[in-house]
Amino acid sequence: MPRTDPTVMLREKSLRVTRPRIAVLEALTRHPHADVDTVARVAREDIGSVSTQAVYDVLRVLSDAGLVRRIEPAGSPARFEVRVGDNHHHLVCRTCGDIADVDCAVGDAPCLHAVETHGFVIDEAEVTYWGLCPSCSSTRHPTEGARSV
Repeated sequence: MPRTDPTVMLREKSLRVTRPRIAVLEALTRHPHADVDTVARVAREDIGSVSTQAVYDVLRVLSDAGLVRRIEPAGSPARFEVRVGDNHHHLVCRTCGDIADVDCAVGDAPCLHAVETHGFVIDEAEVTYWGLCPSCSSTRHPTEGARSV
């Protein structure tokens, strides 16, 4: 969930408030886990003309500032979200690619602890759960693609 309105978010990070930045933040608020094409389409609906390259640039600036999180599920284009700073994880549907948030597995960040750190100072753990969303699982035969544990 976004912390506040886009103008305040940008100013808190000492970023210039521009129409494309506001449009991108608003697009991601309405469409969590959106890819660049979706963000660009929604931003254009809001403000008219904005190039895809400008959307990439805005997403990079917002990501660098910690206002946007980039996630990269295997086999999928990069997705972006405004839910940042809480070390949550994701569920990804193997069929349609739908993504849902999952709160941290256990405790505070990194919420998972590596058996061996190799000298790294770990500050975040990222987990992706894969499966079928309710819509896709209802259209498949119950045993198709199921794994027993």
